[in-house]
Amino acid sequence: MSTARSRLTGALLLIAALLTTLVSAPTASAVIGPSLVGAGSGRCLDVVDNNATPGTEVQIWDCNGQVNQGWEFTAAGEMRTFDGTRCLDAYNFGTAPGTRLVSWNCTGAANQKFRRNGDGTITATQSNLCLDVLNHGTANGTRVILWSCTGAPNQRWSTGRSAYPNPGYVTGDIGVHDPTVVKRPDGSYLVAYTGDGIPLKTSTDRIAFRNIGAAFPGGTPWANAYTNNSPQLWAPDISFRNGQYYMYYSASTFGSMNSAIFLATSPSGNPGTWTHRGLVVSSRPADNFNAIDPNLVVDDQGRWWLNFGSFWSGIKLIPLDPATGLRQGTSITSIAYNGAIEAPFIVKRGNYYYQYVSFDYCCRGAQSNYRIMVGRSTSVTGPYVDRSGRAMTSGGGTEILAGHGNIHGPGHQAVLADTDGDILFYHYYADNGAPLLGINRLVYDAAGWPTVV
Repeated sequence: MSTARSRLTGALLLIAALLTTLVSAPTASAVIGPSLVGAGSGRCLDVVDNNATPGTEVQIWDCNGQVNQGWEFTAAGEMRTFDGTRCLDAYNFGTAPGTRLVSWNCTGAANQKFRRNGDGTITATQSNLCLDVLNHGTANGTRVILWSCTGAPNQRWSTGRSAYPNPGYVTGDIGVHDPTVVKRPDGSYLVAYTGDGIPLKTSTDRIAFRNIGAAFPGGTPWANAYTNNSPQLWAPDISFRNGQYYMYYSASTFGSMNSAIFLATSPSGNPGTWTHRGLVVSSRPADNFNAIDPNLVVDDQGRWWLNFGSFWSGIKLIPLDPATGLRQGTSITSIAYNGAIEAPFIVKRGNYYYQYVSFDYCCRGAQSNYRIMVGRSTSVTGPYVDRSGRAMTSGGGTEILAGHGNIHGPGHQAVLADTDGDILFYHYYADNGAPLLGINRLVYDAAGWPTVV
């Protein structure tokens, strides 16, 4: 959603509030929320006949961007449509499988409260039943009801193609996977990413990027026991602190828990200037976590933490010694879980620590279904919750970017505080399967939740 569109939406809501006695029904002038697309049908959640009359049922229909297909999840747990003037409603407060779903005046009652889940399902909080396309139907006009949750495709919903912007304009050498970024004191950008010896790119304007070599052109023999002697290293995290560059990075092989995270530092960040500082944390097949995808976090008290993890039991947090950057003690805290979860990144904004993660699967080219999720907490150690209040340790996460059009599997994100606000860096896959650099701005709504623009 663009900034202009967001401002337009706010203006339209204000006008609607002032003119309710003059306007008898919503118009198709603006869609407050994105469409919701059924995984089993590819069609949108739709109020029948674009009819704003209370009691009108919902169905699936070809996505058309009209107001009866725009759904906004509110902080109160409502699913609002028709420019925010109607709510999804379990008819007659029904709690049994097969209960009809209708559009109704928003009342704040329990039968109008819903929760988005990390697996793409949507649960009615009063009944704990899921939004379900009747009998797994895929045709226009198939009704959507409440049913026992199964996680099947007819119960999974994703934000529609029109909801998300394309990546911003970038040019030059933009092939990356698992990018991380730091802004240098001279104002230029340094990007590191997965590849042999940790490849590096630079840009002076955040638009044109060029390759400059690898952090470790001579190899990393200390990591060979984890990479099966491959020179490829994964998912670096780079930052500039105390007058030098810190880089945490992963050594592993695909699907293995024989993994390790190492630290290197550099006075300049340039290729060949990185010094190996040691092993930070490792995992073995007997462990319930995987030591990859590191992210350095420094909290408001100046304490250092390493945020990491992939699949298995999810995302972990361990304390670091600020003097060395290496692990301090043996404590380990679980802060997010959803089965297919990885690529954690924590950033503090205002009163909250925001935990960004990637759900589902990368590394499948144009078939990847990676998507970027977020939760937040007032403490770096959690608990982190999503917009609906669901804990990230229980599968919670609010989706902010997913595949759309020819942008496939966006994920493995990093957030950079720049002069024009927070900037989201990530990779996505083109139609030919090539991983490319994506860059977008983040804006925050009145409740402090981020949106990609």
